[in-house]
Amino acid sequence: MVDSFSCSFTATELDARTGVQDVVNRLREMGVPEARADEVQIALTEAVNNVVEHAYAGMDVGDVRIRCNLDPEQLWISIGDAGVPFKDGQLPAGTQQDLNVSLEELPEGGFGWLLIRELATDVQYERNDAGNNLSLRFEIQMRNAKPA
Repeated sequence: MVDSFSCSFTATELDARTGVQDVVNRLREMGVPEARADEVQIALTEAVNNVVEHAYAGMDVGDVRIRCNLDPEQLWISIGDAGVPFKDGQLPAGTQQDLNVSLEELPEGGFGWLLIRELATDVQYERNDAGNNLSLRFEIQMRNAKPA
């Protein structure tokens, strides 16, 4: 059985924080284990912050739409927005940054996509007439699921 829910919120820092927390709380209530819910929260926060900071940069504030589909083995999260597309229609690579540099030379950013790719089992992006759609898939072992 697949459980689904969706929500939307304004793409502002405050609303994004509240929206992500609401999604993660709902996933916990649905039985997603705490450790996995924490990982989902990190990846979802990074993805939604990218929408707020980059997709809607220089535009009127838009909305972030999130849809979650959960079954006992996996969670699909779809994140949609009407902002600008990714450069060349491709997700950033999320490559490891060189941390063997002086404190002044440490990169300020560039860790988000690496985290998303490390935490999610699958990451897909498409651009259509409705805007951007980022899909994240996570392997899940539900707390209440019976072993096969």
